[in-house]
Amino acid sequence: MAEQQWTSSINRANKMALLTWMRETGIDLVQVNGQRRYGGPPPGWVGSPPPPGSEVYIAKLPRDLYEDKLIPLFQSVGQLYEFRLMLTFSGLNRGFAYAKYSDQHSAGKAIAALNNWEVQEGRAILVCRSFEKCELSVNGLPATLRRGELGALLLEITEGLLGLTLHNSPDRKQGKVALLTYSSHRAAAMAKKALVEGNVGVFKKAKVEWLKPELKEELQARGEKPPPSNVRRLGSPKRGLPSSELRGALGRLQALCRWLHLGSPHFLTSTFLWVREDAAGTAGHEKIKEAVAQLALMMLGY
Repeated sequence: MAEQQWTSSINRANKMALLTWMRETGIDLVQVNGQRRYGGPPPGWVGSPPPPGSEVYIAKLPRDLYEDKLIPLFQSVGQLYEFRLMLTFSGLNRGFAYAKYSDQHSAGKAIAALNNWEVQEGRAILVCRSFEKCELSVNGLPATLRRGELGALLLEITEGLLGLTLHNSPDRKQGKVALLTYSSHRAAAMAKKALVEGNVGVFKKAKVEWLKPELKEELQARGEKPPPSNVRRLGSPKRGLPSSELRGALGRLQALCRWLHLGSPHFLTSTFLWVREDAAGTAGHEKIKEAVAQLALMMLGY
């Protein structure tokens, strides 16, 4: 049924050819928010996402050209981590796409080999370096908010967070501004959408936007260091912290330990704290751990 709907409009022959190619190769394409994506990561990928500078921008695409022709072409010069084709509602491509390679060298090879390449007779494409926006600013956060608290929240509701810094807001006397770095443009865009459209209290009155160079410069002029371009990973780019892990003091302490790369907390609760047990089993021990976690958070200032 989905295939019928997808191929029933214009350009049916090329769409059917794409579906046949997908079946033959086993390649999976996922369509979300006006774009269709392969990979990110692809099957068999091991390790971190590629570094910034590994993506190329592809323009001047014929509107009836699809991944069955484009992905093999761009795979011919290097290992693809991700390929994204922008689409119209009718299923035609919008004339541009993005190909992310495993490294910067492969992206350079793609530009050298495929810029001005004729994909159809008389139809040459443009291939150039993609300048990925991976940083957001969140201005107007509560003045009492701490970095650890913010990090735990972001790990829960966004994916691909690599780093954050928290500063006094330059234009709001009683507020703070956070600078966030994500693993990719897509991860940053999805995080921006989640923060703007979500219903999390600390973000309700905050302004979420792409990080502007002038804000970095202003913080630097005030002596506040902006986030480095290469920051240590704070969480898995494919999975945020489940909300169940953040419930209660124990969940918050575990999130904080993960945030600070301290490993999992361990508890010795046999003699120093007494909690009346409501029922048989491990309930009393769990209450002790919760109480100790609450005490630890208080001592750490969280």
